[in-house]
Amino acid sequence: MPSARARLWRRLGLLLSLLALAGAGLLAWQRHHAAATPGPITIGLLQALSGPVAAHEAPQVAAARLAVQEINEAGGLLGRRVELKIEDTRADPRVAAAAADRLITADRAVALFGCGAWGCRQAVLPVVEARGHLLFHAAVSEGFESSPHIVYTGPTPNQQALPALHWAMQQFGRRVYVLGTEGMYSRRLAVVLRDFIMLGGGQVLGERALAMGAADVGGVLADLARVRPDLVVSSVCGDGNRALFDGLVTDGLADLPVLSLCASEPEMAALQGGRLSRHFLAVAYLQSLPDPANQRFLERLRRSQGAAVGASDAGVATYAAVHLWAEAVREVGSERTDAVNATVVHQTFAAPYGFAAVDAQTRHLWRPLRIARVKVDGALEEVLALPRDVRPEPWPTFRSTQHWGAVLLRTEARP
Repeated sequence: MPSARARLWRRLGLLLSLLALAGAGLLAWQRHHAAATPGPITIGLLQALSGPVAAHEAPQVAAARLAVQEINEAGGLLGRRVELKIEDTRADPRVAAAAADRLITADRAVALFGCGAWGCRQAVLPVVEARGHLLFHAAVSEGFESSPHIVYTGPTPNQQALPALHWAMQQFGRRVYVLGTEGMYSRRLAVVLRDFIMLGGGQVLGERALAMGAADVGGVLADLARVRPDLVVSSVCGDGNRALFDGLVTDGLADLPVLSLCASEPEMAALQGGRLSRHFLAVAYLQSLPDPANQRFLERLRRSQGAAVGASDAGVATYAAVHLWAEAVREVGSERTDAVNATVVHQTFAAPYGFAAVDAQTRHLWRPLRIARVKVDGALEEVLALPRDVRPEPWPTFRSTQHWGAVLLRTEARP
């Protein structure tokens, strides 16, 4: 008969064996549970975090981060967190294309957002088309495009540039000087503006394009001083606006009426855009909108991203884009890119400027338009608001599609 000590050791051995089996079972369960529980849903943001348009695109980064934070605080999507991966495009199309491919293949991002610079959008377009993917583009657009793989939440010319130009010509005169930043966006927009001005009985006194971030604006200023236009319409973007505003003041041209199409509201204080006595922006969104929903948005943005962060038109368009994507994910019950892409064109979202609704035919948003004067302190003061949202027309309807097709061929053929 075994001794008491032997029986004790036998019992201890049995207990240790049971504990080992339980531990192995627990480890196996943990591994299975980890494999069965999906990780976060990843989306990608392509914006210039450095270079001459970084300050211009910073509000888009802040707004995207806020939108993702709001989604996660509300429980995420499909029981999962949303993770935002950000790539610095440096406003370089080649960098943007490589970053888009990396986000899709390596990071498994199910949707992409951003591409503020025109060249970046055009470089990323073939990437998302080849991979059957989805990009949300929130910056201003020159039109002439409606891809089944892009949702455009920024304005087309008929939603911003053309009605704003019509208003400005009525206010200040029809002798117009057209400025832009070198690139296809300004080149194509200049053609649209030129036709629109001439059909409206106006005269184009000159067209100039500045290099991205250019500091030398002497030639433009000399031209403006010589011809003294009634109105300057500008699609200059990023740091180039600093040199332009400084030069207009230094050369005694601060009284020229200027309509800026690409400058953002947060840039106005930083660039002292209010030194120009008749300086106007054309936007859907103003930080001063009195609607309580906008004030709550600004409070959340500054609490989340810092008290000094400003909201821009493109920033709000990015914020709306992320939430429109999230609404589509909820509706289809899946983050799959193809399913979301088929559903997102039927979504609406209560944006800080009002309801954002996708036009299913063009894949662009319906948008409001406000004309605002830049005050001395850089804040914007609304002077005109269109009574209803404007339907997007990527191909301007005041000319035939054949005409615009010829324009595309001409502009693409130029270096």
